[in-house]
Amino acid sequence: MKIAIAINTSWNIYNFRKGLLQSFLDQGHEVVAIAPPDEYSPKLEAMGCSYVPLPMSASGMNPLTDGKLLVQFYQVLRRERPDVLLSYTIKPNIYGALACKALGIPIIANVSGLGTVFLWKGYVKKLAVSLYSFAFRHASWVFFQNNEDQAEFTRFVKLDERKTSLLPGSGVDTQHFAQEPLPTAEVPELVMIARLLVEKGVYDFIEAIRLLRKKGLHVRFHLVGALDESHARSIAGEELATWQKEGLIRYTAHLEDVRPVIAQASAVVLPSYREGTPRTLLEAGAMGRPLIATDVPGCRHVVQDGKNGFLCKPQNPADLAAKIKLFLALSHQEQTEMAHRSRKFIEENFDQQLVIRQYHRKVTDLTGRDI
Repeated sequence: MKIAIAINTSWNIYNFRKGLLQSFLDQGHEVVAIAPPDEYSPKLEAMGCSYVPLPMSASGMNPLTDGKLLVQFYQVLRRERPDVLLSYTIKPNIYGALACKALGIPIIANVSGLGTVFLWKGYVKKLAVSLYSFAFRHASWVFFQNNEDQAEFTRFVKLDERKTSLLPGSGVDTQHFAQEPLPTAEVPELVMIARLLVEKGVYDFIEAIRLLRKKGLHVRFHLVGALDESHARSIAGEELATWQKEGLIRYTAHLEDVRPVIAQASAVVLPSYREGTPRTLLEAGAMGRPLIATDVPGCRHVVQDGKNGFLCKPQNPADLAAKIKLFLALSHQEQTEMAHRSRKFIEENFDQQLVIRQYHRKVTDLTGRDI
């Protein structure tokens, strides 16, 4: 069987879907990865995938440019003729569904979070909703990553609910992200790992740090994530430099392996405005780290308030600072118990094998061929 996957970056395929693709390859199936070229494209080929470059912007929606993208999707899929397409992120979901309909190819779309377009108002959101409404009439199946996203999405986009279901995100490899004991450093470190976008709560994180510094708390803060100032909602590089000069944070750009950073941290923070199922929290929880995140869709499905971490009010630096202070007030034994609960919850609910099994069943259902 030939299985195609389309996402808006090769990095995303390799880092978030590698386990799923490897499961197909291990069964002798052919996998075609369709994505813009980046440094991870050769890694997809090295693991045994066929790679097809398809340039596309990860942000913004331009009907003229995206019309060309639709034609390119059609051409690639007509040439490759996969038995099924797995699509993720807004443009592959929309234009992949339209191309698959024209070619008679089953498509399993994954709405892995509503993205910034659903947080905004106005033209961009209306365009996205219109395109999704038209394209998803033809989707064979649609996976959502939490029930709140599913409800919000279907409030705008009419779907046949019999062709939708929930997944526990992308899942996490709980063997690769093995549990690590909490550090015992005299000065604890808390880390935030995210793209440096407004909606990830970067400004809230920084303001919470300022508030905690005024209270005299001795704690280090580490910010990890790629800076992409071409993105309309990116923070500015000058701001990032200022925060470092002020001694508010230690900054590390995007890391290929975040495990050493998580291992050094006493807890992981994510004050995001909305998520699908945040991979950062899954990885940190798998490694046995308490989690401090906003009480928003996605985050609250991973963080059990008071059990494996704390939830704070969204876009509220004062409440974020209060929850960080609450965590730091716990004894090391109490923090360790929270860490164990975090690992257990991820193992039981978000192991990537749960995701892989659901994909295998759905591919079999739609193609009539066993995985």
